[in-house]
Amino acid sequence: MEFIGAPRTMRSAAIREERFARLGEPHIRPLVDYVAQLRTSSGAEVPMFDPSDGGVNARLLFLMEKPGPMTSAEGRGRAGSGFISRDNDDPTAESTFKFMVEAAIPRQETVLWNVIPGWNGTRRVTAEELGCGIRAINSLLTLLPKVGVIVLVGRKAQRAEPLLRGAGLQVFRSSHPSPIVRASRRAEWDAIPRQWANAYAASL
Repeated sequence: MEFIGAPRTMRSAAIREERFARLGEPHIRPLVDYVAQLRTSSGAEVPMFDPSDGGVNARLLFLMEKPGPMTSAEGRGRAGSGFISRDNDDPTAESTFKFMVEAAIPRQETVLWNVIPGWNGTRRVTAEELGCGIRAINSLLTLLPKVGVIVLVGRKAQRAEPLLRGAGLQVFRSSHPSPIVRASRRAEWDAIPRQWANAYAASL
């Protein structure tokens, strides 16, 4: 079954409740346990995987950089969703959704995550955070037996490439679908759907 969704639908409390209610589904349950372990070991606010994605059945892992404030259900001001999701109520998530559609990548073939798994109130990435994040990804990969392709999305995520090359997976790169990249490096922004489509083709 392919889960479609729509951009920015996580602004709805009813949609967020529906996603939380699905966390016991077989394709997502092992990843729920993984997040719980990360929260305990790190003490960080680690968002949940979106059950409308492929979960443990995914063939492509898209690694972004670091969770943003709209992944946080406990942040200040406007409430976030508590999920890493292309349906989050922010421009980067909206662009991610649209680029996935443009690249013709079925949602159930993908799982989204971040090199730095927890949100700590700042987008800055330290070397210590990066090292901890890589160790967490290595654990995650044991739960994703069908993943053959990793897409490193953004320059901070791409710092992890040397440590991921040893996993025996194909590694692709793309720019980050953020408004900053769109404004400052438009050619890179425009190339994102093509790069993601190439990664999907390699996974088939």
